[in-house]
Amino acid sequence: MLKKLLPCLGEYKKYALLTPVMVIGEVILEIFLPLIMSKIIDVGIRNGDTGYVFKMGALMVLMALLALLFGVLSGRFAAVAGMGFGKGLRKRLFDKIQEFSFSNIDKFSTASLITRVTADVTNTQQAFMMIIRMFVRAPVMLVSATIMAIAINAKLALIFLIAIPVMGIALYSIAAKAYPRFQAMLKKYDGMNASVQENLIAIRVVKAFVRENHEREKFIDAANAVRETQIKAEKLLILSMPIMQLVMYGCMISISWFGGRMIIGGTLLTGELMGFISYVMQILISLMMISFIFVMIVISRASVLRIIEIIDEEIDIRDKVGDSGLRAENGSIVFDNVTFSYSKSSENPTLSNISFEIKSGETIGIIGGTGSGKTSLVQLIPRLYDVTEGRVLVGGYDVRDYTLDTLRDAVAMVLQKNVLFSGTIKENLKWGNKNATDEEIEEACKAAQAHDFIVSFSEGYETFLGQGGVNVSGGQKQRLCIARALMKKPKIIILDDSTSAVDTATDSKIRQAFRDKLSDVTTIIIAQRIASVCDADKIIVMDDGKIDAIGTHEELLATNSIYREVYESQQKGVA
Repeated sequence: MLKKLLPCLGEYKKYALLTPVMVIGEVILEIFLPLIMSKIIDVGIRNGDTGYVFKMGALMVLMALLALLFGVLSGRFAAVAGMGFGKGLRKRLFDKIQEFSFSNIDKFSTASLITRVTADVTNTQQAFMMIIRMFVRAPVMLVSATIMAIAINAKLALIFLIAIPVMGIALYSIAAKAYPRFQAMLKKYDGMNASVQENLIAIRVVKAFVRENHEREKFIDAANAVRETQIKAEKLLILSMPIMQLVMYGCMISISWFGGRMIIGGTLLTGELMGFISYVMQILISLMMISFIFVMIVISRASVLRIIEIIDEEIDIRDKVGDSGLRAENGSIVFDNVTFSYSKSSENPTLSNISFEIKSGETIGIIGGTGSGKTSLVQLIPRLYDVTEGRVLVGGYDVRDYTLDTLRDAVAMVLQKNVLFSGTIKENLKWGNKNATDEEIEEACKAAQAHDFIVSFSEGYETFLGQGGVNVSGGQKQRLCIARALMKKPKIIILDDSTSAVDTATDSKIRQAFRDKLSDVTTIIIAQRIASVCDADKIIVMDDGKIDAIGTHEELLATNSIYREVYESQQKGVA
């Protein structure tokens, strides 16, 4: 699984390769220390050879210092490689998410994507660091120490050679059962993150309705769900350490018993037994490492699969291979027998058999009840979604023939949910055109009826907006979003219920500015108020994913019952 993620190492690959080299050097040096110690006891001390003791002791100190140096370097290289891998992995995930179409994003919740880019990457990064360091050290140490122990006394070594397979079977059984539990735990993490995200986004509503206690209880429930699934998973994993310790300490007791008897019988020297026990301790430490790695890999496996799920996600809206130089010459729009479904199936479509034509420069209003398909309709124009059947033409060409950048530069869309970013008003407006002059910015803001309130701020266009534009009103936010869209100088501009928070007088001024200054731009206005679309060239009435009628305000009043009913209900409200 990790093979798919290795390209994320990038320039840190050399550190990932150097780490195992340093680890192997450290292990080799450590392996010879018990052997030298046994020689000091059996040769130097036993024969009273002080010179031999000092010479071999100096060699032990030198080897220990070199082993320490190799250990320090392996730790540093592993940390650099691990941090670099985490950085590359987060970048790869973020870049892939940026390529997602709306339908790709719909497949994963926002909270789940956040968990994958944060907690799952952290788990994977830690597992990677263990693999390049501990996962190399533990097997090399285990094999080397076992060989050295067998070389000292093969009969005594049979004790832990029998024990190791028993432990392996036990650990494998635990891993097989623990993995699905950790998958469930990560899904609960997604739920908890969703609860936190929702609360923070809607914190003003929560406080306005005095629902803090309700939100606390909701969060506690989500946190408890994580806790319960984590305990359920950890219950299995914590068995690995007691099992390992039981087996290994049983081995130690057996070795001490049989080794002592061999010394008494003269078939084993004291130094050899001490060296043998040192190798057994190294084996024990190796198995503890393997147990720890095993726990981390079980946890990280679920995280790795969730990350790969994002990386392998097929992007369903891509540029068509062809003429990348194609440009929209005008703002004409044609819907040719369009059917659309979010599930990409013709059954239960959101839009059915939609056909109409808009000439370049026309102003089109769209009216319809909630769920009638208004937003779904206009989202097909800039290819935020692709049609299920039929085709949408912009400037005489199928939208799928344009590159996404070219098409979306030609189509400016102000979505229902107005989003501003942390930064100054000017920085937000320059999202529409990063090279815009101050005069162009002011012109767009005047057309959107935003200039007056902007200059009323002490900092003017340099006024800093908090995250999401929290320090401006809903109506001001809408006007800033409209101005930002105008900065693109598009062929088509779509206002999806984008003046709902402004008063009718300001709404009228915005529409008048559009008529005066954007006469060559095709304007599509989705609105709930008849007043916002009554002077449009044509009005489309949507009902249940179909076009119920198309006509002018006067024609629809005379011929369409849905339009007339909406108009009359709003006139009563005015009266």
